[in-house]
Amino acid sequence: MLIGVTKYAAAVHIKEAIDAGLTDVGENRVQDAKEKFSQLGEGLKGVRRHLIGHLQSNKAKLAVELFDLIQSVDSVKLLQEIDKEAGKQNKIMDVLIQVNTAHDENKFGIDPESVSEIINAVPSTNNIRVRGLMTIAPLTDDMNIVRRAFKDLKTLFDRIKAEKSSEKFQMDYLSMGMSGDFPVAIEEGANVVRVGSAIFQ
Repeated sequence: MLIGVTKYAAAVHIKEAIDAGLTDVGENRVQDAKEKFSQLGEGLKGVRRHLIGHLQSNKAKLAVELFDLIQSVDSVKLLQEIDKEAGKQNKIMDVLIQVNTAHDENKFGIDPESVSEIINAVPSTNNIRVRGLMTIAPLTDDMNIVRRAFKDLKTLFDRIKAEKSSEKFQMDYLSMGMSGDFPVAIEEGANVVRVGSAIFQ
């Protein structure tokens, strides 16, 4: 799955990409998404909407309203808030758990060693469906470091997928890779890539 990251794109350019065949769009900020999605209106019909940026708990209500998939769940607190808001909206919310596989202090995401905290909290939710994992690689020119971050997420993904099989755990999306590193991500097993600058010049 190719997600067109629209962080720096105007609504008119997003519409051009959709008309050219883009089926998935990703936004980093809830408020920006609200504005752009409103401008696009019917132009978003049939297009899947992904939140790929950090989500604060107090924005969960709007995020559940706007998006089809929230890729940035990185705490039990956030998971529970999304579940609560999804319940109010009578919606099953698809989410990915964001993992900071590189232990990069400049990136969001839960440490790999703590992922079980979120996994163990999922069964007590009523309106959450975990579709997989997401990571953002460190900002570096060393592709060996980047590759290791992706490889570690794939290992974790495979383990969770083997251990968890239920309506709440579908584990079909491994989201990793952006404009500068998506070829490496695909080599390491990504089936979702988030590409912005390579699409929206």
